[in-house]
Amino acid sequence: MPKRVVIMGAAGRDFHNFNVFFRGDENYTVVGFTAAQVPNIAGRVYPPSLAGRYYPQGIPIVSEQELPRLIRESRVDVVVLAYSDLNHAEVMHKASKVLAGGADFMLLGPNSTMLDSRLPVVAVTATRTGAGKSTVTRYLAALLRRAGKLAVIIRHPMPYGNLAMQEAQRFANLDDLDRYSCTLEEREEYEPHLEAGYIVYAGVDYQKILRLAEEEAEILLWDGGNNDFPFIRPAVSITIADAHRPGDETGYYPGETNLMAADVVVINKAGTAPAGNVDAIKKTVASVNPGARVMVTGSKIFGEKLEGLRGRKVAVVEDAPTVTHGGMSYSIGYLAAMGAGAEVIDPRPYAVGSLKEIYRQYPHLGLVVPSLGYGPEQLRDLQTTLDGMPCDAIVSGTPIDLGRTVKTDKPVHRVRYELDDYGQTAILDVLKGRSLLP
Repeated sequence: MPKRVVIMGAAGRDFHNFNVFFRGDENYTVVGFTAAQVPNIAGRVYPPSLAGRYYPQGIPIVSEQELPRLIRESRVDVVVLAYSDLNHAEVMHKASKVLAGGADFMLLGPNSTMLDSRLPVVAVTATRTGAGKSTVTRYLAALLRRAGKLAVIIRHPMPYGNLAMQEAQRFANLDDLDRYSCTLEEREEYEPHLEAGYIVYAGVDYQKILRLAEEEAEILLWDGGNNDFPFIRPAVSITIADAHRPGDETGYYPGETNLMAADVVVINKAGTAPAGNVDAIKKTVASVNPGARVMVTGSKIFGEKLEGLRGRKVAVVEDAPTVTHGGMSYSIGYLAAMGAGAEVIDPRPYAVGSLKEIYRQYPHLGLVVPSLGYGPEQLRDLQTTLDGMPCDAIVSGTPIDLGRTVKTDKPVHRVRYELDDYGQTAILDVLKGRSLLP
C-alpha cells in the first residue's frame, strides 16, 4: 500500500516538493497540504491540472491547526515539513506534534528537490526573511548586464491566488502584475526587478518555469524567498546574513543550511547595525563554513522629499514578511523617517480588521504598519488604517510604489534602497573564478 502523506507548507516549497518528489510516484498518496504563515491560503484545493493523474479531485489545503485531526482521520504515515524561517525549536515542536500522532516526520533535502539546469545558476538565499536578498539579486543582475551577459531572474514562489492560472508566470513589465492579479506582497518582490528592466519568472511548477526561462537567458539568477534553499542547483551560492540579527544565522531552519552551503556570505545592513554585530557573524561563518568568502555590505537609501518631514507626523509602512514572521520590529522606512526628523505615529490604536489581528499575533511590532495585502479585504484594511491615522504623510519602506496599489489622500514618500558593496569584490571575484564573468 502507498504511504499516506501530508505536506506542511506556506504556498511555495510545499507545492514544489510535491511536484518533484511525490507527484506521479505510486509509493505515496498525498492526502493534504497544511498552510501556515501566510493569511488566506488555506481552504483551497491544489488543482487536478497540477496534481496529476493520481489526484482527479485535486488535493485539499487546510490550516496547520487541523494537522492532528488530519493525521488521525486520514491515517497518515508521513508528514513532510516544507516551509521556512522557523527557529530550530519550532521545527522540533512541530515534529513532536507529528510523532505524538503516530506519523513519521520528514525533511526533504537539496538532492531530492533541486532541479538541474543546462545554464549556470547563481542563487541568492538568506539566513532570515528580510535580510536583503532582492538587493543582492539586483546587484548581481547589474554586474552581469555590464559584462554583456543576459540574466533572467527566477523568483521563489508566491502563489496566493488561482493556482492553475499561476502555473508558470513570466513578468516583463508592470502591466504583467495587473494581468496576473498580483497581491501587494508579490508586487513587492517583482516590481523592483521589473523597474530595473529584468525578466522575472515565478509560479507553481518550477520544472516548467525552468525550461521557459532557459530559452531566453545565458545565466539564471535564483531570488530566494524567506530563508529557503534553492529549487534549482546553483553553480554559485550567495547567502545573506542580517547584521541586525546576529545569532539567527545558525538558529533558524533552513537558514543555517544556506550558511553552510554558501560560496559567499554577505553580511548586509552593516551601516545601521550595532557595533560588534558584524564581527560576531564573521566568527560564526568562520566556524561553520571557513571556506566561504565574506563580504560586508550596506544600503544606499534614496528617499523622496524626506527633507520636508522634519517635525511632521508620519505613518511608516514596512515590507510585511520582514516585520511579521521575519521578526524585525522596523526596517528601512522607519530608519529613513527617523533620520529625516519625523515623528512616527503609533499605528496600533487605529488598526482595523486583519491588521488589528496582525498586531495581536506579532506583539514585537510597534511603530510600523506591515504592508499586509494578500487580498482585497486586507488591502482595504491597510488603506482604512492609514486613512485613520492622525498624520501628515506616509513614509513607505516597501520595495514598491505604494501609491500605485493603496489609494490614500496623504502624500506617500517612497524610500528606495540598493546594495552598497563598500568597494568590496568578493561576489565579483567568485563569479570570475567560476568563469561566469570575463
